[in-house]
Amino acid sequence: MDYRTHSPYSDPRHHAALFDAVPGDVAGAAAAARNVLVHYRAGGVELSDARRSEANLRWLDRILDTDQSRFPLPLTAPRPAAERVAGCCRDHTLFTVAALRQHGVPARSRVGFASYFVPGWHHDHVLAEWWNGERWVWADPELDPADPRPFDGYDIDPEAGHFDSAARVWTAYRAGRVDPDRYGVDPALPIRGAWFVRVYVLHELAHRRKDELLLWDGFGSMSDDPTEADLALTDEIAALLLAADGGDAAAERELADRYASDTRLRPDGTVRSVDPVTGTVTTVDLRR
Repeated sequence: MDYRTHSPYSDPRHHAALFDAVPGDVAGAAAAARNVLVHYRAGGVELSDARRSEANLRWLDRILDTDQSRFPLPLTAPRPAAERVAGCCRDHTLFTVAALRQHGVPARSRVGFASYFVPGWHHDHVLAEWWNGERWVWADPELDPADPRPFDGYDIDPEAGHFDSAARVWTAYRAGRVDPDRYGVDPALPIRGAWFVRVYVLHELAHRRKDELLLWDGFGSMSDDPTEADLALTDEIAALLLAADGGDAAAERELADRYASDTRLRPDGTVRSVDPVTGTVTTVDLRR
């Protein structure tokens, strides 16, 4: 798969000239993302429900439409935090990945869980991953490098436990090595547990195949009451994802083949999307 080219989600379309002016390195792209976006529930500003629901905008060009309706300016020109487009980690990463792809840098998003926000808790999270010519590098676009932390947020060690892919967490859970109830959206919310980790394995595969879906999109075999067949399928996909991460080209090819042929693993033109603000469930047509 060519990660240098845009997906339907990362394509800035009529805003391409704006993106040409965004820096083509991770630090510069991430800074521009933080300038345009604010987290819909953890951004440190009070937003109305209507504003928070901007997190459903999904496609980068629509995010940029919203931004430009307020600030017809370069994407690096400062915006007040309260007037930025509301989004989440997925949107910061989509913006950053898009900027890198715009400059011909291979980049993709990774879905998993971060341990560095709340001690003892693993937040669902999306990182940017880019190819530096020798290896894939994990970077968290939401992190400001000026903030003190005991690790490099733009070169996160995959073995350090700061962030683990959904496939790794699922595999550890199935082996009895982790408590899945410590993995979820927030310690104060019930959206957590084994079913949630399993759903994120499917999201991880989708994002790897350049379907950068919203984290609250449902598709394929996603269910909070999976069958034994669903569990076995998730075991297989998680093992292939881990093997592909280790450089196994055959595993990467099998993931591509299975994603293309098995509708249990991918959206089939539509998703069931649950608005995280209102709880409203809608069927969204992904064909643009």
